[in-house]
Amino acid sequence: MGTFKIEGGHRLKGKIQPQGAKNEALQILCAVLLTPETVTINNIPDIVDVNKLISLLQKLGVKVNKLGKGSYSFQADEVDLNYLESDQFKIDGRGLRGSIMIVGPLLARFGKGYIPKPGGDKIGRRRLDTHFDGLIKLGAKFGYSKEEQFYGVEADKLKGTYMLLEEASVTGTANILMAAVLAEGQTTIYNAACEPYLQQLCKMLNRMGAKISGVGSNMLIIDGVDSLGGTEHRMLPDMIEIGSWIGLAAMTKSELTITNVSWNDLGLIPETFRKLGITVEKQGDDIHIPAHTDGYEIQNFIDGSILTISDAPWPGFTPDLLSIILVVATQARGSVLIHQKMFESRLFFVDKLIDMGAKIILCDPHRATVIGHDFQSTLKATTMTSPDIRAGVSLLIAALSAKGTSTIQNIEQIDRGYENIDERLRAIGAKIERI
Repeated sequence: MGTFKIEGGHRLKGKIQPQGAKNEALQILCAVLLTPETVTINNIPDIVDVNKLISLLQKLGVKVNKLGKGSYSFQADEVDLNYLESDQFKIDGRGLRGSIMIVGPLLARFGKGYIPKPGGDKIGRRRLDTHFDGLIKLGAKFGYSKEEQFYGVEADKLKGTYMLLEEASVTGTANILMAAVLAEGQTTIYNAACEPYLQQLCKMLNRMGAKISGVGSNMLIIDGVDSLGGTEHRMLPDMIEIGSWIGLAAMTKSELTITNVSWNDLGLIPETFRKLGITVEKQGDDIHIPAHTDGYEIQNFIDGSILTISDAPWPGFTPDLLSIILVVATQARGSVLIHQKMFESRLFFVDKLIDMGAKIILCDPHRATVIGHDFQSTLKATTMTSPDIRAGVSLLIAALSAKGTSTIQNIEQIDRGYENIDERLRAIGAKIERI
């Protein structure tokens, strides 16, 4: 396992540009399976999860050509369906959760799609029911091997239908959407996810020849077409990384500028950090965070009650940033209740922050109350292990603000979602070393 050695307590300064969006990349890359023509994608982040998916596509027979940093062309004109039934695929497909989204495109174009139970963060139960319920409603026959934990769907021809999703699952919506674009007739997906990355997928599919309306709403209407063509697509900046850098600036009392953030796609992220007392300034399409030398104060609700920050499907606040909000609150003036509704194991990393001296009460698996130190007592360096991507970066931010030298083990989890994070942090003054 790799390790970060971090000397905390240093102020950072400069500009940092967010990488391409991880969660968008996992959807967009799977969509290349929908056409035999060339699809060019730009601003792809160089991170473990995305690189694993690109490798999986190559093993499926997709021709992958790297055009430059973050730019690739893909052509799925000779897909090897036999790979889907191989033992190697059962190993490769388990390596990342995003692999589930190859099922919809494969089913739509080739009449069958298989996937082993995918991996990903250990943050609680993450059901696949929405994915397969939607595909079944489109006419697919579903099979599952309990012994091998292997899923499969097959159909001679998918047919459009109306469906109301049980949950506004982003990956579930993407999977069903990619199957529906080649289905016969019209499909309506109600309670669809509508976050910016899903909107990006819809726009890309429409450029390829799909007929999708309602983009940006929770009701998507898809008129099926016979085939799709090639296109070129550029991915949005990663909003989770943008939120991470806002939190980093506040915790280290640093002046940072986050460049090219696509403000219109950030939703509630800037305002949620402002509720913690953090100054988030809009400068063109950049975010400027001034040095919070006097700290920052959490706002209460207008009736004086304690602020609660919780996650919700878009346009609500993303669950991927609650870990960052929690760690930033440890040095604020005031208290806040963090309510993580979606994943019951995501707050279990707070014991590591408590070891560093943070005042946190874990009320239950979904709720934690944070009593801020107001920088009167700095966090203390310690040795930690990263349990998942977002908790790992939260611990990294804590270590950069702490007094002394910390080590974070299992940093492969952080590398799954953040591109060359140690090099980019050193460029703005962080004392971090990869061992």
